[in-house]
Amino acid sequence: MLDEQKYVNINNETLTNLEYYMPSHEMLRQLADIFSLFADETRLKILSALSLSEMCVNDLSKYLNINQTTVSHQLRFLKNFDAVTDRREGKVVIYKLKNELINNIMLNGVDYLLA
Repeated sequence: MLDEQKYVNINNETLTNLEYYMPSHEMLRQLADIFSLFADETRLKILSALSLSEMCVNDLSKYLNINQTTVSHQLRFLKNFDAVTDRREGKVVIYKLKNELINNIMLNGVDYLLA
């Protein structure tokens, strides 16, 4: 319970709402991790491309004009955060967004910038 006497300008209803709705430390850490996915321009390019089509490293590299090592490194980062998934077709690994909510977050960011 919050010590209400410490706060001068916060009413009891606000304090109650803060106590009830404030995310836990763990949830805030996880949110910060999720938003780190979008903190790199190269990752945003890869996520944007994968929101439109499944692609392999070679195709992503050629289309985005980024070397394959960088693409592979960023895909590994995205895979570790469970943002992308892959499947093997012979010798080629195909990547796709794991969850459409990733694309929705990016679209909401665009909407915010255009508002």
